Amino acid sequence: MAIHKLNAKQVEAAKPEAKEYNLTDGGGLTLRIKPSGGKFWLYNYTAPVTKKRKNMGLGSYPDISLAKARDRHKKYKALVLDNIDPIHQRQLDEKQAQETHLQTFKAVALMWYEKKKTEIKPQTAQAALNLLTNHAFPAFGNEPISQLKAFQVIELVRPIEAKGSLETVKRVCQRINEVMVHAVNCGLIEANPLTNIRQAFQAPKKTAMPSINPDRLPELMSALNRASIKLPTRCLIEWQLHTMTRPNEAATAKWQDIDFNTGVWVIPAEQMKKGIEQRIPLTPQTLALLDVMKPISQHREYVFPADRDPRSHANVQTANAAIKRMGFKGELVAHGLRSLASTALNAQGFDSDVIEAALAHVDTNEVRRAYNRTDYFERRKKMMYWWSEHIESAAQGSSSLAGIKGLKVV
Repeated sequence: MAIHKLNAKQVEAAKPEAKEYNLTDGGGLTLRIKPSGGKFWLYNYTAPVTKKRKNMGLGSYPDISLAKARDRHKKYKALVLDNIDPIHQRQLDEKQAQETHLQTFKAVALMWYEKKKTEIKPQTAQAALNLLTNHAFPAFGNEPISQLKAFQVIELVRPIEAKGSLETVKRVCQRINEVMVHAVNCGLIEANPLTNIRQAFQAPKKTAMPSINPDRLPELMSALNRASIKLPTRCLIEWQLHTMTRPNEAATAKWQDIDFNTGVWVIPAEQMKKGIEQRIPLTPQTLALLDVMKPISQHREYVFPADRDPRSHANVQTANAAIKRMGFKGELVAHGLRSLASTALNAQGFDSDVIEAALAHVDTNEVRRAYNRTDYFERRKKMMYWWSEHIESAAQGSSSLAGIKGLKVV
């Protein structure tokens, strides 16, 4: 048992003198009193390797009481007995603590973002970062990533679920896990403790984009013909219907990506959802739509310019707003035009692989995708010709812009 020579009253009563002096508690623990009145705890020990005497500061009094000083002395004396220099060990502990502090979830997420934006479309990477900024960083962004626990993160994400934003919960959990996997791959943590956090929440109900049956195509074309919408908006809706593209792909179409000699529209990889270039065969009907747009925008970058700023492209919600005004609210959205086309083409007996290629869907079977690299361009060309003619036929009596040759803008 250690024999202590000091008590709390002695430590408190110790007065400064002309020169500094020490009060010994035993085992190398001393209290140094400075002429200024300051009192500091020291541990005097023999370094295990060099065998030299060293003084290790344990803190100042009264911040560190006699009892706390003895606890620290006991801890560091045990290290010396294990041939570990306590000063060196404390330096290592401080360095590790500093690294842990720097390796917060937010810091690692920003590292992940820098890598991610080189792999996917920049706007998609930015959207992912915005999701974390809004929903993860305020809750645990400053927490060391090595200390995150599943139950902790689940409780912090619960408020999003409580609001009924189940799709947001799903995407937040997905992005959080991507950051954690990045941390594992970088050697910052041994394993990802958040792998299964999505199972703690309700799964969002899958709902298809509202669409109409193909037999209502004449009704759609008639409504489009009667609608009080601007000519570029009408062309945009017909363009998307004929080309089977997504709303953002149609709205951001550029003249420079259209080859009139070969009759092909090439959408660059960075504009595609899956980051893969898409070649779309242009039919006589889609070329007719471009003829209508030439006097309006061919001198600009985008085929379908924004109404307020012609130097930019049409808003991706432009078609949706127009379709609502046409009387299809709750029944059809711009993205649903793709479903309309798919249903019609499948009913006509076209190869499902060719239809999926036209829709720019990526095969979920990775092995099959690795071996099947064709884009079915020639077969898609025949199918697209049929589809455009089918649309034109449905529009008879409704004056489809794609079927009007020589239409002039007045």
